[in-house]
Amino acid sequence: MPETDAPKWTPDGGAAPGEGPTVTVSTSLHQGTVEAVRSRVGKREFSRYVEEAVVRRIARDNLRELLDDFEAVNGPPDQRAVEEARAFLRGETSGQKNNPAA
Repeated sequence: MPETDAPKWTPDGGAAPGEGPTVTVSTSLHQGTVEAVRSRVGKREFSRYVEEAVVRRIARDNLRELLDDFEAVNGPPDQRAVEEARAFLRGETSGQKNNPAA
């Protein structure tokens, strides 16, 4: 699906994570965290770096909630099926690991 410039909205009418106008907020971070971010992106890209990290965390939290809801209804996943899916996503076939050196 192609990306559009149209903002994404949540069902309650608010902006989805990573969308909508920017809002200035004040937050506290440990000095080491601030130094690590600045060493990677500099001062000018600090907000974008933090925004991307927060959006990723929200997506992971949402996925965890979805998986918890699914498991509550359907029970725990079949571990064999999970391993087969992981192997597929890694590009492994017939139970053999993908060896790029081969």
